[in-house]
Amino acid sequence: MTKVRLTGGEPTLRRDLCEIATHAAAIPSVKTIALTTNGYSLKKNAKAYFDAGINALNVSIDSSSPDKFFAITGHDKLRLVQEGIAAAEEAGFKKIKINSVLIKGFNDGELTDFLAYIKNSDTSIRFIELMRTGDNQEYFAAHHLSSEIIIAQLLELGFSAVPRQFDAGPAIEYQHRDYLGKIGIIAPYSKDFCKTCNRLRVTARGKLMLCLFGEGGFDLRPFLQSDDQIQELQDEILAALNFKVQSHHLQMGQTGTTQNLAALGG
Repeated sequence: MTKVRLTGGEPTLRRDLCEIATHAAAIPSVKTIALTTNGYSLKKNAKAYFDAGINALNVSIDSSSPDKFFAITGHDKLRLVQEGIAAAEEAGFKKIKINSVLIKGFNDGELTDFLAYIKNSDTSIRFIELMRTGDNQEYFAAHHLSSEIIIAQLLELGFSAVPRQFDAGPAIEYQHRDYLGKIGIIAPYSKDFCKTCNRLRVTARGKLMLCLFGEGGFDLRPFLQSDDQIQELQDEILAALNFKVQSHHLQMGQTGTTQNLAALGG
């Protein structure tokens, strides 16, 4: 294990977030401690997060328009989030990505605005296809947008795909010599999306999930009661890996037990 991601829900709501990060960063094999956040607390706490061992950030910004940001979040905090990203850069963060879920009829015309942002900023904007979950069937049908539309626009503008590294995440990145930052595309409905998946997820209730859209899971809580259970815990996780499937079945409308992504994270 070389990377640990703290996600949610909103992980910065936990008072012991920095303590958790410090413990994770102390694991010899772990090189990256990533935090996925709405960014509301970054302006105040970015330095504390960095000092705790967090060295990568994913910040959710689904629109570059203050009005649309308010419409989707219920909070007039786009400026606060932008100031938080600036504070994170000042604190020492070198790996900062902005996550934006593609929503047809809402933010699908904002590529130009996001490109302007990465013109002089070494940031990766990641466009994520809206995913079907247990509680958004109608919304998905009305607002899902294929990332192929964005990719076509990028290619027309002269962007090219970046060769993927062996330890890369799910995004395919595109770069342009005139832009300091990059655009990443996460397309879960594309061919072979799951081919290189090496992720395991643990819920806040201690359940090991082998796939974001899998069935059930493995309860790890019985193996988290004392420090002398480490070997049992490792054995349980290794045994569970035998049940990790090769691919999700979203194309067939099978979303597994995931009712919403706030319960498990991305």
